[in-house]
Amino acid sequence: MSKLPKGERAAEVKSVVSGPVIAIGFTASMGGFIFGADTGQISGFLVMKDFLRRFAILQSDGSYAFSDVRAGTLVGMFSIGALLGSFGSGPISNRFGRKLGIMLGVLIYFAGTTIQICAINKWYQIVIGRLMAGSSIGIMSVLVPVYISESVPKEIRGGMVALFQLFITLGILVSYIINFGTSHVGNSAAWRIPLGLNYVWASILGGGMALLPESPRWLLGRDRREDTLKSLRFIAGKKHAEDGFKLIEAQYQEIAAMVQTDRNLPKTSWFSSFNPKRKIAYRTILGFVLQMLTQLTGANYFFYYGASNFKSIGISNSFVTQIILGVVNFSFTLPGMYAIERFGRRKPLLAGGIWQVIWLLVFGSVGTVYNPMTNKAVGAVLIVATCMFIVGFASTWGPGVWVATGEMFPLRVRAHSASFATAGNWGWNFLLTFFTPFITSSIEYKLGFVFAGTNLLGVLVVFFFYYESSSLSLEQVDIMYNDPHSKPWTSGSWVPPGHSSRHEASKSVSHNDSSSDEVVQNYALCDGMRNVDHSNINPDNIITEL
Repeated sequence: MSKLPKGERAAEVKSVVSGPVIAIGFTASMGGFIFGADTGQISGFLVMKDFLRRFAILQSDGSYAFSDVRAGTLVGMFSIGALLGSFGSGPISNRFGRKLGIMLGVLIYFAGTTIQICAINKWYQIVIGRLMAGSSIGIMSVLVPVYISESVPKEIRGGMVALFQLFITLGILVSYIINFGTSHVGNSAAWRIPLGLNYVWASILGGGMALLPESPRWLLGRDRREDTLKSLRFIAGKKHAEDGFKLIEAQYQEIAAMVQTDRNLPKTSWFSSFNPKRKIAYRTILGFVLQMLTQLTGANYFFYYGASNFKSIGISNSFVTQIILGVVNFSFTLPGMYAIERFGRRKPLLAGGIWQVIWLLVFGSVGTVYNPMTNKAVGAVLIVATCMFIVGFASTWGPGVWVATGEMFPLRVRAHSASFATAGNWGWNFLLTFFTPFITSSIEYKLGFVFAGTNLLGVLVVFFFYYESSSLSLEQVDIMYNDPHSKPWTSGSWVPPGHSSRHEASKSVSHNDSSSDEVVQNYALCDGMRNVDHSNINPDNIITEL
């Protein structure tokens, strides 16, 4: 974590920020915006009159309503598609690259959106379209954090990856506002206009990615040295023209050392992500568990069922309810981006988890003892508890776990491990989306106690298993996980071998003070690497490539 004074920290960030770096962060994070927009749309569609008339079930009184199974299928099939897409993203990106993988996701999203817009009165056509759109979101949810993590400087990597979560919340909020605006339309334009706007968001992502470089780490792993250098030069930007050579040289050395070391290891496959050596299986399972626990925080429960609590104090319009929760969610993701860079990765997750437990206990206790539908004061307490919970989630677990997914895996299995980890998010997203209506009908507000328990479990998992990776390069993170003297609860004080502090190590890399021999030797320090032949790694050859 950063222990620098604010002035020095600002100077450190300023030294690595460039126009291209900002472009990479904002453009790639449009994948998060699409993710959020599509997620936020469906809950509004389910209460729109024209959508109900076309796709719901006619009741005996002449009204239309969705059964729990049909509603669960319409909402949950998106998560199933995302689950499949997240699994497929690893092979796709390993073969074609992170950039092309994201662009392929955009094309699939176009197809899925078209299928939905063309639906007339067959509800399963919407399901098919959402399954396809979900698969594209699954691809993006894996590859966007990986692409950003592999491309931007480590000094701002956490904030740039957290930007993905910020854009998710922005997409949710924008979709709520658009749904509110079109909900007064009496025909299919009420839901077809929001769907049509998805073409705009996806076009921004696809067009922007076409102008950005491929991940330099992926390129060098494919022996595309000249393309790697072009990518690093693009990322450095014009502001680094004077001393950019040193910066590029240092980054190239570090990436090349890891790439050449990985070539001494067996060829990767899906099973490589579960290899116990070098703590690869440890990290893959940890990533899955963290993504699973993100869903088990209960955040989606509040977004889906918050309307009933707001009704108790007179806010009966579900679209207004969604906008209120969306504003809170988006607003407090911004300080979360700062916290991740200022206080590190572990502390926000630990503090946020405890904060969420407190407000979930309040929510469960008050809702169980009193009836919020007949008591406005009780309803007000539940609304405060709901908003305070979202404040904690949006500023800690929301962005924090996406950052972890982008940082913790070694290069050779990063795509496969990240896809498996993200599958934990989408798999549990589906389970909660589909089964929560049945659970709440049985235990109602006691579900708050269940989520309090899962949040407490999340705190324990972070404390005992998750390593602090702030201010480290991705290659240094790999070294830290394999250092037998480094433990999760002490990892905040771990520094790369040969350096006195993370800040000093960062400065030496930025100014190329460390030799290429040191870069290679660092990889040989870990227990899991001692049996690897490093004799064919020539540091001088790495430098002369430049």
